[in-house]
Amino acid sequence: MSVDTVAEAFREGIWVVVKVSGPMLLLSMVVGIFLALFQAVTQIHEQTLQFIFKVVIVGGVLLIGGGWMMENLLEYARKLFQLMLMGG
Repeated sequence: MSVDTVAEAFREGIWVVVKVSGPMLLLSMVVGIFLALFQAVTQIHEQTLQFIFKVVIVGGVLLIGGGWMMENLLEYARKLFQLMLMGG
């Protein structure tokens, strides 16, 4: 297996991680910012409020997009196993 093949596999792996984790991270960040603004305006400083909303958002994203995420991960794993079989 050449260095270019390994570098391409790592590059593709990083892209898969960004695609799969991006929606959850972005939505939890947006919810966190809105809740921080809400808490600053209303002077409610409850730490569990942000945690509960973020858990609900991440759970919802997993329920809605979990199949798509799993397909991306399985496709990448198949490609890696094919590369290992061809190179080794």
